[in-house]
Amino acid sequence: QVQLVESGGGLVQPGGSLRLSCAASGFFFSMYTMNWYRQAPGKERELVATIASVGGSTNYADSVKARFTISRDNVRKMVYLQMNSLEPEDTAVYYCSAFRTETSRYWGQGTQVTVSS
Repeated sequence: QVQLVESGGGLVQPGGSLRLSCAASGFFFSMYTMNWYRQAPGKERELVATIASVGGSTNYADSVKARFTISRDNVRKMVYLQMNSLEPEDTAVYYCSAFRTETSRYWGQGTQVTVSS
């Protein structure tokens, strides 16, 4: 059974940091590109960060570059999103996603991140 379980969300003040974690199981984790998406109220889901299955190259949305860092641990089957200098505009539900092909794409249930004073 495929599972992606996110954790680490919560309420943080502007300028603060959070580290999201995603635990994967039920599929060949190291062969999948791993992504973090987010969806704010009333907005479409957007891709925040990507880390490749091989080589570990990363890509980020312009809005989070230099603030967020995605990483993965293929032994523990974990993917992380370190979020620094958080802004109210970062408030959203954050989703972990695994992608290999269009028919091999999996989603977690999401974790809420709220940035507010």
